[in-house]
Order: sequence, then structure tokens, then C-alpha cells
Amino acid sequence: MSLQVLRVGGMTPCSTVDFPDALAAVIYCQGCPWRCHYCHNPELLPARGENQLDWADLLAWLRRRQGLLDAVVFSGGEPTMQPGIVDAVKAVHDLGFKVGLHTAGSYPQRLQEVLAWVDWVAMDIKGEWADYPEVTGVANSAEKARVSVEAVKASGVAYELRVLEGVG
Repeated sequence: MSLQVLRVGGMTPCSTVDFPDALAAVIYCQGCPWRCHYCHNPELLPARGENQLDWADLLAWLRRRQGLLDAVVFSGGEPTMQPGIVDAVKAVHDLGFKVGLHTAGSYPQRLQEVLAWVDWVAMDIKGEWADYPEVTGVANSAEKARVSVEAVKASGVAYELRVLEGVG
């Protein structure tokens, strides 16, 4: 299998809060198409970051953590922005980890591709659908998020919809 490169802007080696009832590493994918004014990871917004981590090195690190960690969570930025997310999720799944995904639903088609390989999804809902263009700075962002919510609900994958209030 030819693994596509995943652009990684950071990682948390051990978290107890990013995957329900599991000890997880969190991989922060670089890049996000939306520009929410309250973003808590603004350094991850550009498609290419200043402090990128090597995906092959992270995968090797994860191999050494088999049996020590329960899960790996792909967060961001927006993980589904990158074509390499599907290969990366499969690779982590094949190592025997549970796989989590934090997303805003910006890329519904890629989200649908990756759902077969994840165990849990946390999706941020940015507010009222009518407010999405103002919150995200992108026209049609609500439509993409709505399609993504429906895909997650229909997938059979465990999920959490995180509704953000008062941020628009």
C-alpha cells in the first residue's frame, strides 16, 4: 500500500479526555478551510505549518505504544481536509488502536470514506445553520456540515455532536 503523506502540525502523546473511556494519543492535522473567529488551534489553519511532524516517525512511535495506548484521535485543523487521512486512519486501525476523529464536517465525501475505519467521531456544530457563513467565513459551510452530520448518524459509528452556542 502506498501511504499518502499526512501533514501533522502537532500531537499530544497521552490524553484521557479526547476519546471516551480510553487512553489516547491525539494527532493534530494541519490545515482547515474555515476561519472561525474563536478557533482554539489557529496555528493549524494554514495547509502547511511551520512545525510539521513527520508522519512516518509518528507511525513508528505509535507502533512502540501498542499495548500502552487504547486509541488514536485525529484532530485538527480539519483532518478530512487532507487526502492522506484515509490511509493514515487505516494504518492506525491496522495497528490495533481504536480510532477517533474530531471534525467540523467540512469535507463530507472524505468523511464518508473514513467512517468505515473509525470507532468514534466528535463533530463540532458551529451554531445555527443560518449563522454558519458568518461563523466559518465560508459560503455553503452549513450544507457541508449538514451532509456530514447525516453521514455520521447513518454510519453506525459512535458519535458526539458538540453544539457550540453563543460563538457566532
